[in-house]
Amino acid sequence: MQHDAIIIGGSFAGLSAATQLARARRNVLVLDAGEPRNRFADHSHGFLTQDGSTPQAIREEARRQLAAYPTAAVFETLAVNAVATGEGFEVATNGGRTFATRKLILATGIRDTLPAVPGLAELWGRRVLHCPYCHGYEVAGGVLGVLAAGPTALHQAILVAEWGDVTLFGNGAFEPDNEQVAQMQERKLRFERAPVVAVDERSGEGGLTVVLSDGRSARLDALFTAPRTSMASPLAEQLGCAFGDGMMGPFIKVDERQRTTVPCVYAAGDAARPSHNIALAVADGAWAGICAHQSLVFE
Repeated sequence: MQHDAIIIGGSFAGLSAATQLARARRNVLVLDAGEPRNRFADHSHGFLTQDGSTPQAIREEARRQLAAYPTAAVFETLAVNAVATGEGFEVATNGGRTFATRKLILATGIRDTLPAVPGLAELWGRRVLHCPYCHGYEVAGGVLGVLAAGPTALHQAILVAEWGDVTLFGNGAFEPDNEQVAQMQERKLRFERAPVVAVDERSGEGGLTVVLSDGRSARLDALFTAPRTSMASPLAEQLGCAFGDGMMGPFIKVDERQRTTVPCVYAAGDAARPSHNIALAVADGAWAGICAHQSLVFE
């Protein structure tokens, strides 16, 4: 079956794009591997009318509403290959099926690679966090930490200090120069040079304990870090899309209409921007859906 648009990725950006195309009465298919980036988070914050909802609940409601449109469909499958054809694209899945489309929207998301500290991954999305705008309010006024993952650690620590009392753990990834030491003193940031060897949850107490290589430990309400990010899907690279280099990792380059450098391929959400937020992903997805529809009409 020839679709007007296929969207790879069924999280916030992908479902937002699909809704716009479905409302334009276009035949749209969403292929979703079922591994959204924020599946580790207990709650989502800062998104109008959904503050405090779980990410899963928001996605499920969006899919329920999309299902009301007869020209839209969601398949739970992993898209593994996409190639250009004379009339558009063919997308193959790991289940052996192939779908044809005129337009392609990549809402594939990204993967986070955390610093190699035992215990960090187990607390990711709960007590180990990355975005103070998403999670800072819930731990505000507490004892907070920032685990350095690169040269942008001081920037993150200065931001997190808006929400609490912050210690920046250099962990061998960040060593301040004289100017940066002055900045930390001005912002009342503490700096801990000893490497972090483990992170443990404080059972029944809330918070966590950061264990240092010299045997000392620090009790925190939350620990922030900036993971390195990578593409969750190889499709953008397969298709020849150009990438930009963000502070956390690469992202798909798009223009003001969410178009990639490959004709008829759009991108939206975390995979297509250097900074990440649910509201921004939804907005990007809506605009990608609208622009893809307009290209179907006028091109």
